[in-house]
Amino acid sequence: MSDPVFTLTRSFDAPLALVWKVYSEAEHLAKWWGPKGFAWVSGELDFRPGGRFHYCMRAPTGHEMWGKFDYREIVPMRKVVFTNSFSNAAGDTVRAPFAASFPLEVLNEVTFSEAGGRTTLSMRGTPFEASEDERAFFASMFPSMNQGFTGTLDQLDAYLKTVSVP
Repeated sequence: MSDPVFTLTRSFDAPLALVWKVYSEAEHLAKWWGPKGFAWVSGELDFRPGGRFHYCMRAPTGHEMWGKFDYREIVPMRKVVFTNSFSNAAGDTVRAPFAASFPLEVLNEVTFSEAGGRTTLSMRGTPFEASEDERAFFASMFPSMNQGFTGTLDQLDAYLKTVSVP
């Protein structure tokens, strides 16, 4: 089985400099990142190749969920490549709390482009060093991931309307 690829593209009525800023700074990520209905608990961001974004969110049920991005490549205002995974409070990679068959890590590439004052963000994710079962399960999750990331990007869109580039 070839690696399944999850993709999602969204355009925002905001300049690239602003979208990049709120995507790459912890104080902004805290305002919009995560599934709709989840509350930000904490996060640490070291936004550079070799750096990490390690965060905790609280589900509406009260359950806390940790995650992390390990940054591999950052081209300012153009591209971010990272692996993401679920983690524990110490930052160790752990299995997804909802399914043991979800890949331990997902390799992501997020690209940014601007035209006419609007910014387009394109996401591409694929299982990283995953088993055949994990790749198949990842593909089966596309509808749920589409719903989740759409909600997250809705929050980004709403947040962009409240901030400006200094």
